[in-house]
Amino acid sequence: MTIARLRLLVLRALGLGDLLAGVPALRALRRGFPGHELVLAAPAELGPVAAATGAVDRLLPASAPGRAVPRRIDWTGPPPDIAVDLHGNGPPSHRLLMESRPLRLLAFAHPETPEVDGPRWYPEEHERDRWCRLLRSYGIDADPADLRLPRPPWPSPAPGAVVLHPGAGAPSRCWPTERYAEVAEALRERGQRVVVTGGADEADLVADLAKRADLPDTDVFGGGLPFDRLSALVADAHAVISGDTGIAHLAVAHATPSVTLFGPVPPSRWGPPADPRHRALWHPGQEGDPHAGAPDAALLRLRPEDVLAALHELRGTVPND
Repeated sequence: MTIARLRLLVLRALGLGDLLAGVPALRALRRGFPGHELVLAAPAELGPVAAATGAVDRLLPASAPGRAVPRRIDWTGPPPDIAVDLHGNGPPSHRLLMESRPLRLLAFAHPETPEVDGPRWYPEEHERDRWCRLLRSYGIDADPADLRLPRPPWPSPAPGAVVLHPGAGAPSRCWPTERYAEVAEALRERGQRVVVTGGADEADLVADLAKRADLPDTDVFGGGLPFDRLSALVADAHAVISGDTGIAHLAVAHATPSVTLFGPVPPSRWGPPADPRHRALWHPGQEGDPHAGAPDAALLRLRPEDVLAALHELRGTVPND
């Protein structure tokens, strides 16, 4: 007689940076429930990322525009033994998971879903700490520092280069391309190879930066690199310079030196851990709208010389291991 394997359903149907920030929680669940099949409901394109964490057994495609809660999860078979909401504070994400009729739901409390007995949500909490605290409240040990990904087995397309990534999930987090170009020109004058990357929908942005910085075609990786190549590029990079977006989290995952430009959301909520490899640039002040259609005022206060100075400070940091 075959005994069905216990199953644990985790909802985190967000982007690359969100998934990487959730790695400590996913690994805590893996350790806490070693006999369960851990099924992650997330966008299909994040399958290679989920596999690289070593915590996920299977990815169940689920996504919605604008970081919204998906309309449904195509869960089949018996209800999950445990469902975990790593997507948000509810109630839409709670209700979505409840549709699968889990025997137990781990989630933050919300007044509109009183049946959820989780801890209180704190809006200003750092993303990594938030989900680890959620799990600890249910007696599951979780370490926010458990972020690293294994070194990719593939060669980098540009080993030792400084990677510039001008795009982000919203224009409010995109530093102007002409400033990235100034940084690129200064680095190339010093003999440093510079490459530029961008997502699948950022071809124009990448092309604009490449033209302004007069980069050769061999150093332009637009159109969204497959994760395996992007991961190898970042892992063997001299440094990564970007806004608050997925590639910054990938640099942290590979212990690659990074300079991350923040605004409108401060690094206290999404920044790298305290580590000499990483610099988070931010002008304290009132937070802006992370979904606005123009670069945030705090982000625009950062100048190319600030970025170059931060990159200079990274000299002598611990090399990738």
